Amino acid sequence: MSESLNPERILQTGLAFWASKTLLSAIEMGVFTELARGPEPFAALSGRLGLHPRSARDFLDALVAIGFLTRSGDTYANTADADLFLDRQKPSYVGGMLEMANHRLYPFWGHLTEALRTGLPQNEMKLGSPGLFEGLYADPARLREFLSAMSGLSRGANMAIARQFPWKDHATFVDVGTAQGDLAVQVAAAHPHLTGQGFDLPEVAPIFEDYAKASGVADRLTFAPGSFFTDDLPKADVMMMGHILHDWDLAQKHRLIRKAYAAIPAGGALIVYESIIDDDRSKSAFGLLMSLNMLIETPGGFDYTGADCAAWMREAGFTSTRVEPLVGPDSMVIGIK
Repeated sequence: MSESLNPERILQTGLAFWASKTLLSAIEMGVFTELARGPEPFAALSGRLGLHPRSARDFLDALVAIGFLTRSGDTYANTADADLFLDRQKPSYVGGMLEMANHRLYPFWGHLTEALRTGLPQNEMKLGSPGLFEGLYADPARLREFLSAMSGLSRGANMAIARQFPWKDHATFVDVGTAQGDLAVQVAAAHPHLTGQGFDLPEVAPIFEDYAKASGVADRLTFAPGSFFTDDLPKADVMMMGHILHDWDLAQKHRLIRKAYAAIPAGGALIVYESIIDDDRSKSAFGLLMSLNMLIETPGGFDYTGADCAAWMREAGFTSTRVEPLVGPDSMVIGIK
């Protein structure tokens, strides 16, 4: 074996699901929420979590080794980022998405090879259930969990959009496929001169309205019920689509962009954001893996590059486009009419 080469990266990647499932189980069991109350000694913590003696110390020490807990002597505590983002009692909690990953995506991804060979979804649809969204929207409890998960996944990017886009030049906006409404809330909270709407299926209305009220911006946000495939989009200066286009095949992507173009005035803007893949398709691992997740979850969805999206916008009539990074793997593509 060459001295300059070793199999460490291959083995670490191939067995990365060990660390992933350890974190997901810790979130499921409430480890970080428990320790948000303060550091706890091993015996008390393992007892409160209901851990079996055979595995308790290995489990907690593994969380130390992968960087989510600290240990001083026999006492465990959250790291700073785990305390901020994985405590269910904090508004900064992002674990909702990871809870859904634990309950749904983790087992489905075990069938990735089949998906790669067949091109077919490997989620509930494989067993004859309705599509992802039909099933979710038919169950109020699952819908609320899913929409909360989407907020956790998107909050950093939503706040970046509220900071980076030149909102002073506009007065109104619509968030298409608004889910819980976090993007609309972040934009409205940062810019008191704006009024906005969240557009989604009618079942989402009470969840959106509760969230807007709790966030203190309900006086400037309203909910518009409808389907973006069967109804026209509400008119506004700025149209936003966050983690929407990647759910759909190419023809439906074109259709949604054309609908957005029709709903905004000259000088208006469309903001599309996703885990945008780099144009060379060689660096954005998260975006490429997200596209594989769309294979698992949808009949035709896929993620795309900034150049792809800009070309679709120009084809719809947008005269100016640009791509701007947000946070983490997310970027936004902006089209100006």
